[in-house]
Amino acid sequence: MSQVLDLSSRHQPVSSLLARPITADDWDRYRLSDEQVAFYHEHGYLAGVRVLDQTQVEALRAELTEWFQPHHPGQELWYEYHTNESADPQTVLFHALGAWRIKPGFHDILWNPAFTVPASQLLGGAVRFWHDQLFCKPSKHGGVVAWHQDFSYWTRTQPMQHLTCWTGLDDSTRENGCLQYVPGSHRWDLLPITGLAGDMDAIRGVLNPQQWEDFQKPVAIELKAGECSFHHPLLVHGSYANFTDRPRRAVVLNTFKDGTRSDSDEVVLKGVPPIPKGQAMSGQFFPLLFDPANPQI
Repeated sequence: MSQVLDLSSRHQPVSSLLARPITADDWDRYRLSDEQVAFYHEHGYLAGVRVLDQTQVEALRAELTEWFQPHHPGQELWYEYHTNESADPQTVLFHALGAWRIKPGFHDILWNPAFTVPASQLLGGAVRFWHDQLFCKPSKHGGVVAWHQDFSYWTRTQPMQHLTCWTGLDDSTRENGCLQYVPGSHRWDLLPITGLAGDMDAIRGVLNPQQWEDFQKPVAIELKAGECSFHHPLLVHGSYANFTDRPRRAVVLNTFKDGTRSDSDEVVLKGVPPIPKGQAMSGQFFPLLFDPANPQI
């Protein structure tokens, strides 16, 4: 029996990793400019927003290290856990969901105002947590994350009012497999799922000629450690292998606007009780992170 406390029961920071804003001016300093918000809506993404300082990055790296070994305290709390989601042992992609339940740092970044305030602006309202992800590519042979739209995996929640925040725990570059976007693809219809780890060319089979033409012009999102990129749930994105001598580690926080409902009577995340179809997504596993009408809650 694990001795790890399930931190999903705590809907506030449990450590001193992040400073809590007090005054209105404290909150306002995290706000995006009107130009940044407009860029997101036009292109489907916004990159280069700093959400973690170097001390916070180092703290998360330290927490992450233990999880690369399959047998670790709290292992039963993961929604998903793959030491290698790729079918090829030579192209490793570590992918796991549920870190917020296990370690204080990964729990507390959900309430990071440098993340929640911009997220609220881009969503246009109060921010509620969906789930987190870790994507880690070891040096030399890190696997790929195939081209996809996030909402293809999230149709069990409606309406589509979701937002992803991808934060690097290392500098991410073209050489080590940084995130890449197809600008404007957030205006496309929902595409079929073609796989998450393995075939970077699989998506070609579901694109029409115009989409395929647009797909030829992806943008590489190179970020410094601690910087993030926000993207729309329909934006096509992926990342290539890591060919460098250092790892490429990232944490992803997925959110939706408060009021999003369940669209299934089935389990939406492993180990989480079902939320009846039509009922608002809320409760222990989907906490409210930020409400612009009442920032201090």
